Amino acid sequence: MSKLLGIFLGILTAIGGFVDIGDLVTNAVVGSRFGLALAWVLPVGVVGIIVFAQMSGRVAAVSGRATFEIIRERLGPRLGLANLGASFLINLLTLTAEVGGIALALQLASGIQPLLWMPVAAVAVWIVLWRVKFSIMENVVGLLGLCLVAFAVAVFLLHPDWSALAQKAVPLMPSSEHPSTYWYYAVALFGAAMTPYEVFFFSSGAREEGWTKSDLAESRANVLIGFPLGGLLSLSIAVCATLVLLPRGIQVESLSQVAMPVAQAGGTLLLIIVILGMVAATFGAALETALSSGYTLAQYFGWPWGKFRRPSQASRFHLVMIVSLLIGLGILATGVDPVQVTEASVVFSALALPLTYLPILIVANDPQYMGDAVNGKGTNALGLVYLVLILAASIAAIPLMIVSGMGA
Repeated sequence: MSKLLGIFLGILTAIGGFVDIGDLVTNAVVGSRFGLALAWVLPVGVVGIIVFAQMSGRVAAVSGRATFEIIRERLGPRLGLANLGASFLINLLTLTAEVGGIALALQLASGIQPLLWMPVAAVAVWIVLWRVKFSIMENVVGLLGLCLVAFAVAVFLLHPDWSALAQKAVPLMPSSEHPSTYWYYAVALFGAAMTPYEVFFFSSGAREEGWTKSDLAESRANVLIGFPLGGLLSLSIAVCATLVLLPRGIQVESLSQVAMPVAQAGGTLLLIIVILGMVAATFGAALETALSSGYTLAQYFGWPWGKFRRPSQASRFHLVMIVSLLIGLGILATGVDPVQVTEASVVFSALALPLTYLPILIVANDPQYMGDAVNGKGTNALGLVYLVLILAASIAAIPLMIVSGMGA
């Protein structure tokens, strides 16, 4: 039973990481504009995050060190500090988007303006981080996030022509779109699938739960169940948008438009279920990103950290999370559109990926840390392929953002 419950770490990471506000919005935007012409990015992203998370989880379990402890050791204080600064700022941007995403999801449920929900969302996240045990947090949010399966149910209720749908899932650039826009959204989807905070959370979560070398099978189960599940849910969101929004020329600019195909397919009941899933997914991602803010700084500077410690025993770790939530709330209070923050966060995530991926890849091959649990030939082959892809996405992210006008 304990092994079964442990798999919920992967489910939470998938629901609150792979399927967060970034994936909800980005997949719906892409489906409403490109149909399934960019569907190929999803399996690429799923395999990439599986490789990345599997290495980071194994490193944490075998070496007893989480991501930023390793980064400081391998890169040294100066280069490690630059890495920390960039990773922390992008994580903070993602946290801001997730808190805004909770407010947008609650607006769907209540009709109350998101600006009024934002402080409620931030306080709720803080209370859970302060008072709720890690195991309860991951299990409850992971289960509620499974309500997003409503998107997959909606696909079947819409009765698509499956052969015609499969024919659309080819990597062809629509003639109505500029190449820079097509590749901008390809990078955005890739960044949404491989957001760095997923790995910060996953490797630190392994330490929270006290994983050792004997838990590697559980780590693999987490990765191989959680992330493909997240990928299937993301694909369902894109398919729903392709079937309902694309034919009507509706381009997604709000979370209500993301949910529109579900309401059309299954009516009020299915809509309620998907809204519950959206709240759970964005709330889970806000928990992960807030924790990741504390994890990164505490691990780098050697502070006590983790929810397995009392707040009084890890006061700086908890203080970082509180300050991060307040900064995110302050950004949202300026009236910035959470959807735009989300779109920016997924692109900048692609920009930051090499900073954490390369040190983990190096350490996963270091016998001093890993003993006989170093990467195998197959993992290394995939790892090097994805290193090239990650570097290419990182280099292209900002130029594509500028040239395409953020996909306008």
